[in-house]
Amino acid sequence: MSKFTETGWKNKLTRPLLASGMAIALVVCFGAYKMIKPVAAKAAVPVMAAPAAALDENSVTALLSLDHAMETLAARVTPAIVNVAVTSQAKPDNADNEVPDDLQQFFGQQFGGQFGGRRRLQPQIEHGIGSGVVISPDGYIVTNNHVIDGAVDIRVTMTDRRILKAKLIGSDTLTDLAVIKVEGTNLPSVPWGDSVALRPGQTVLAFGNPYGFRFTVTRGIVSALNRPNPFADDRRKPGEFIQTDAAINPGNSGGPLVNARGEVVGINTFLVSPSGSFSGMGFAIPAQIVRPTVETLIRDGKVTHGYMGIGINDVTPENSKFFDMKENIGAVVTQVEPNSPGGKAGLKVGDVITELNGKTVNDAGQLQMEIGQRRPDSTINLKVLRGGKTVDLEVTLEAMGTRDAEGNAAGVAGRGKPRWGVGLSDITPDVRQQIQAPSDVHGAVIERVVPGSAADNANLQRGDVIVQVNRHDVQSAADVQKALADLPKGEDALLLIWSNGGSTFRVMHAGDGA
Repeated sequence: MSKFTETGWKNKLTRPLLASGMAIALVVCFGAYKMIKPVAAKAAVPVMAAPAAALDENSVTALLSLDHAMETLAARVTPAIVNVAVTSQAKPDNADNEVPDDLQQFFGQQFGGQFGGRRRLQPQIEHGIGSGVVISPDGYIVTNNHVIDGAVDIRVTMTDRRILKAKLIGSDTLTDLAVIKVEGTNLPSVPWGDSVALRPGQTVLAFGNPYGFRFTVTRGIVSALNRPNPFADDRRKPGEFIQTDAAINPGNSGGPLVNARGEVVGINTFLVSPSGSFSGMGFAIPAQIVRPTVETLIRDGKVTHGYMGIGINDVTPENSKFFDMKENIGAVVTQVEPNSPGGKAGLKVGDVITELNGKTVNDAGQLQMEIGQRRPDSTINLKVLRGGKTVDLEVTLEAMGTRDAEGNAAGVAGRGKPRWGVGLSDITPDVRQQIQAPSDVHGAVIERVVPGSAADNANLQRGDVIVQVNRHDVQSAADVQKALADLPKGEDALLLIWSNGGSTFRVMHAGDGA
């Protein structure tokens, strides 16, 4: 018998005993009262002061109105929330690593662990619990891909305690979204909202089943918007996450984040916490990503994402001057894969993409999301700023996939000057193998970084490869050493750094000794 069931029986047995005990106590007390009544009648009876009056209703009208509005909103949305229980086949190569180690350390758990994701019961079978939201009266339900990943059986519990068997319609690993379906008609559902219209400070509610406590609602605000992709395991995953302080805990995965109108503006997916439980920072996939992905999954059963084959960063106040940008908007190209759609169209490292099909590109996350939502073989028009001049390029997207690039290169060892606080060497075949750099990555590998130096402040690390200095390619440690040495004192340096399969621009600020 389960612990929960035992507790239920204990409660049923205890209540009658408590009731009987209270009756006996009342009889004894009444008898005592009758016995001592004559004596007590002669004693002075203290008079209790009147209790403080409650606040006048007119004084708290605003609070009462807010409470009523929240109650109405919760009552409207909760019937469309489901508890998703999954039985899945354990993956031998990844059974205990639902989240990469670096995310486990920084983010705690991606709604995994007890009640929230996967719980190992035996070597080959796993059971997990997550959340979902009904988006149509005929039974389509949105949840997270990591909730149903590998499922051999999916069952959902409705708020009226019905347990229904669900089938998987389709899932998408890249966006971490999935659609499941139960048989039914006139099921309670929640409409889509416009996540683009959200603003920091707006009220939002998070619904779900945290730690197995079913149908929980928490209230908070939109803390921030357009948070970037934190997943180091795949740089292609879109960001643009909604950050909220509405409490989100393990088990909330797949539940909706709704606005004050009761519309789905996001799907809760992970939290930032050193302990793995709520610490004020929960994140949701915005509806602008969720809705088109879900509609495609319902129509086709799968999603194929557009792919351009480039790496991108934001234009920032630090690096904008190096790209002749007057405003801190746009996406800087940091990497172009050989024979990729971007490479064939003529994109170059250092280009700043400012428009996509006539629409302003504000940052790298927006561009990544826009490209990922487009179908392969579609053609897009980019406006690019290159060397202070505008260039129009046409790119035909491909289906997103992986490209392998391997090879060997040789070089001669060298060292960087202590002026910038970085020690360098050439990329030898052994070094290339150790840092797993493809054959088209050339430059100087960082061997050491002096604490507190310009390199340290730029977050450079041992094993990073300097590919460019101030927009000029470098082929060796000597090239980097000369380029940095030739910079006038007091002038910053813009570096293009390759690390862990991706490239980013970093600014080394000139210190007193530089």
